[in-house]
Amino acid sequence: MTWRLTGSLDDFLTTAHAHLLADPVRNTVLLTVLDTLRQSGTTVYGSEAPLFGWHEPSPGGVDGAFLQTPPFPVLAANLPARSTESLIDILAFNGRKPASINLAGPDEADFTRAWTEATGTGASVYMRSRLFRLAGLLPPEPLPPGAARVAGQSDFDLLVNWSVAFGAETGAARAENPGFTVADKLSHGGLMLWEVESMPVAMAGLTRNVAGVVRIAAVYTPPEQRRRGYGGSITTAVSQAALDYGADEVVLFTDQANPTSNALYQRLGYRPIEDRVVLDLDVTSDQPTSSEQS
Repeated sequence: MTWRLTGSLDDFLTTAHAHLLADPVRNTVLLTVLDTLRQSGTTVYGSEAPLFGWHEPSPGGVDGAFLQTPPFPVLAANLPARSTESLIDILAFNGRKPASINLAGPDEADFTRAWTEATGTGASVYMRSRLFRLAGLLPPEPLPPGAARVAGQSDFDLLVNWSVAFGAETGAARAENPGFTVADKLSHGGLMLWEVESMPVAMAGLTRNVAGVVRIAAVYTPPEQRRRGYGGSITTAVSQAALDYGADEVVLFTDQANPTSNALYQRLGYRPIEDRVVLDLDVTSDQPTSSEQS
């Protein structure tokens, strides 16, 4: 059993894409990142080259995969049993000692133990998130005043400002370029606004349809407009838009520390299916290892 690394997007897609497609809901972020890299080039997230990897339980087989597009964390689809130590070793051998990793909740304890043993340092939780899938849309009743519309280029500055505010409030996008993110979503009609008397009061985004899955993202209501039902109404609108675009599955992530949003999305028909965690990795020790993308 071993990890294989490559800097080639094509090689990774050839070898590991089918493994990711076997569970497109849980692998929604990896598949979306791969789709963006394929469409926009491997420098779209930054000047440092991406790194891709897959785990082979036997020659020709794949039972785990990850990618990293610096400066974003390592993004792991899953870590097979007894594979964590070898992943840390091979990343260190290739000069990649990551500052953070995004992995499935059940893998947290094993990775933290292996990281601490290998490096002599520790890991701390940056964020715990929960993946929800839409089981059946349940619009709030009654809907608040106003209506949804697809955002356009004339909304660009407002959307960037709200995206910055969303990132600062949630900590969900430390490395993102909000201008790029907004421009990319506008290019495929992926941002919507809820308006009351022609004044935007909430926004929400959605990804492209990748492998039948559309992900809702960046649901934001400015503080002065909260507690009026606008968050639920714009989430309903983008969820319906995703279904209208032909999505087989509609998903979203929540911050586990935010009980308000977790309760809201469940009222709208979303059901939890997986927890994930982003770990900040302490890389300050001089002790060698046992051998680093909203």
